[in-house]
Amino acid sequence: MNKVIFMRNQTHSPQIKDFNLVIFGGNGDLSKRKIIPALFHRYADGQLKVDFEIYSISRSPQDRAEFLAEIQKFLGKVDSKKVEAFFKHLVILEIPKNNAENYAEMKKHLEANPNRQAIFYFSVPSGAFSEICTALKETGLSKNDSKVVLEKPLGHSLKSSEEINDIIMSAFEERQVFRIDHYLGKETVQNLMVLRFANHLFERAWNAENIENIQITVAESLGVEKRAGYYDKTGALLDMIQNHLLQLLCLIAMEPPSSLDPDTVRNEKQKVLESLRPFTKETLETDIVRGQYTRGASTGKKLNSYLEDIDAYDSETETFVALKTYIDNWRWKNTPIYFRTGKRMKKRYSDIVINFKELPHNIFQDSQHPLRNKLIIRLQPEERIELVQLSKIPGPGGYRFKPISLKLDFIDSFKDRMPDAYERLLMDVIRGNQTLFMRYDELAAAWQWIESITNHWKKSTPLKLYESGTWGPGDDIMEEGTQWKTSPK
Repeated sequence: MNKVIFMRNQTHSPQIKDFNLVIFGGNGDLSKRKIIPALFHRYADGQLKVDFEIYSISRSPQDRAEFLAEIQKFLGKVDSKKVEAFFKHLVILEIPKNNAENYAEMKKHLEANPNRQAIFYFSVPSGAFSEICTALKETGLSKNDSKVVLEKPLGHSLKSSEEINDIIMSAFEERQVFRIDHYLGKETVQNLMVLRFANHLFERAWNAENIENIQITVAESLGVEKRAGYYDKTGALLDMIQNHLLQLLCLIAMEPPSSLDPDTVRNEKQKVLESLRPFTKETLETDIVRGQYTRGASTGKKLNSYLEDIDAYDSETETFVALKTYIDNWRWKNTPIYFRTGKRMKKRYSDIVINFKELPHNIFQDSQHPLRNKLIIRLQPEERIELVQLSKIPGPGGYRFKPISLKLDFIDSFKDRMPDAYERLLMDVIRGNQTLFMRYDELAAAWQWIESITNHWKKSTPLKLYESGTWGPGDDIMEEGTQWKTSPK
């Protein structure tokens, strides 16, 4: 494996430079739903005041009118003149095979504007990375100032991720690689840095001395839908926890970086991943549960089982995972961290809950509520931050309490349209800011921890069935006196 050397004080300019964005898999769902609409909204808001072209690459012919009509469905209510002007920057190219001969026309387009940076977005399965990188290298398109954006999954194990990384490193350097995780572009996730490191109140209390446990939930009400082929080879652990949930945990648990320099931030994130307590045979039996949804009902609608959804009846793939883990360092010593994610659950929502400890001495002995605060960072469906505190109910008759939430609701507080996560992330790619993108050593550390689960869990952790439209079997791992925070109504 190629060794990557990381500079401590990597400099980066916030300037937006002229660019050509080449989207391999340009006619795919991600390109039409997220990538191109994200760039349109940055253009419509006046942020892309540079020369640029977007090249949609596909193996088969694309009818331009049909393609643009499909994209327009995902733009919302927008100025038609801005749409028309933006679409003039969109070029459709058919490249049936990834080789130097078929890249000749693309090379001609890109070299017509040699001063523009080239950004290659690999919105394709990782099996195509090798031939794309080889063709880019042979045609001289992988230049010193080029960038490459990679979508997950980046392997299914540490070994396969190393193989993919070696392929990428054959054409690019680590400083040119942007491994994208859209969760890190969400506004509430971004606000975690500000919440922790710009507020004395929280940072002083952000440790094992004051925090009882941390809960991270990503619940989905839908089943596997059109992803059955991919999902049955992957499962909930690799699809969600290995990337999204671990990256959220890094931002929650990391030490304060000395600056916002990209590698300084990512160094602290990597330390979290390296400090995660590996699973053992014993903890695989007690601290993790894997489930698969069966038939059920939601809002009066009958729901299929997972096996019916994938049209196969021998699958052991998990659609639900809940686990308890620990970070073995000074700040988080023996603080339980709970992950929960699954499909066909009761409601769709994602949040992070910081459960603070009770006061050491309770002077309100008759209180029916434990004197605990919660900090809730809601990621979806609406983005907001809540601080739950106990407050006296008005009126005579002594002290009666109820939990009251102090809310920062992004929709109420910021009336403008909330930018999609891809808008933030793509602008960071154009600027060259790697802060929100995984470095390879982060990815490798995540895989090492995940493999402490996957190497043995199918023998130690039996598959539990749960009804569609329920919360799944996540209570099985909770410590006595601890429960999952109730979901939003």
